[in-house]
Amino acid sequence: MLPQGWEWSKLEDIVSFGGGKTPSMDNREYWDNGKHLWVTSKDMKCSHITNSLMKITDKALEGMTLYEKGTLLMVTRSGILRHTLPLSILEKPATVNQDLKIISPHIQELSEYLYVIIKANEHIILKEYHKDGTTVDSIDFDKFRCLPIPIPPLAEQQRIVVEIEKWFALINQIEQGKADLQTIIKQAKSKILDLAIHGKLVQQDPNDEPAIELLKRINPDFTPCDNGHYTQLPDGWTITTLKDLCENINGLWKGKKEPFVNVGVIRNANFTKDFKLDYSNIEYIDVEQRTFAKRHLINGDLIVEKSGGSDNNPVGRTILYEGESGIFSFSNFTMALRIRYNDTVLSKYLYYYILAKYQTGAMRLMQTQTTGLHNLILDKFLLMSICLPPLYEQRRIIDRIETIFTTLGAIMESL
Repeated sequence: MLPQGWEWSKLEDIVSFGGGKTPSMDNREYWDNGKHLWVTSKDMKCSHITNSLMKITDKALEGMTLYEKGTLLMVTRSGILRHTLPLSILEKPATVNQDLKIISPHIQELSEYLYVIIKANEHIILKEYHKDGTTVDSIDFDKFRCLPIPIPPLAEQQRIVVEIEKWFALINQIEQGKADLQTIIKQAKSKILDLAIHGKLVQQDPNDEPAIELLKRINPDFTPCDNGHYTQLPDGWTITTLKDLCENINGLWKGKKEPFVNVGVIRNANFTKDFKLDYSNIEYIDVEQRTFAKRHLINGDLIVEKSGGSDNNPVGRTILYEGESGIFSFSNFTMALRIRYNDTVLSKYLYYYILAKYQTGAMRLMQTQTTGLHNLILDKFLLMSICLPPLYEQRRIIDRIETIFTTLGAIMESL
């Protein structure tokens, strides 16, 4: 039941409809130095249209319809209609292509109100007005023309629009604040890791066994690096490299010799954006049993992406495997770093250390590109300097990182 003074109307009773087309792309007279807006679905990304990616000339306009400011544009043919109904209002006169429909209110003052009503019915339109049996998702426009519209008095329409715009502005402000907070949390995590690997996250304990003693147990032949460039290194810390701490094991090839065993293979696709292991889409394949014996993961292994990546996301992403030994292997696009000394604390510390280096952009200097594929320069990566604290301090650092990250993660989930 409508409020007093309101009336129901079909959409087609209060608007007129139109469409558009694409001038011949082969005729440069239609496009070169064009100045008239020609709107396509690619431009339908905001509520009000002020510009278009492509423009047509006066010559092309002769065969087109120029729609005035206040006209509503709606996408009626596109894959996006599976989940979204793009709708916009023209802020300037424009033409459109064949994938858009024009809704021109008989009274221009209706434009903003109609936009609100149609968007409010978006989920119904996408569900009930979807056209079946077509190769491209589309709206059954004959049904859409009869969309019931509740019409309030004009002054009340204006008040409704003003009130909605006020709340939408507040929502946009909240969304922007959410995005800003997510950025701040990401920056905070990066700063925490940076403090951790420079000995500034937890207090040092002079009673801790120096890290050099740990290195001697890992590798009795270890020769300390020259620490002259690290004058700010905390007491008890030392400089080493990944190569001194770990053995690197190349990823798996299937092989052709029996017997075979069916195993899950960790691939680049199993690296989540927050550098964790995604178990949901692990691929299981048959591989040589003898190969798997040399290429299986054990608890505490670090899995490093050595091929793949992109300009924005360089190779070198590293995840920590914390699971049962002898269950999974890893693809030839990755490699495993295995601590020479069986200590999962050191593994986890190195995981956070490499993550800290990755987030500073250090991995960009450790990759090369061939035939479109980014590859990790292994020598540079394995010789990366590691600021290593005493073992007990490693534990305190890990505990502090994970406590803070848990709190920040809870904030992120609540946004």
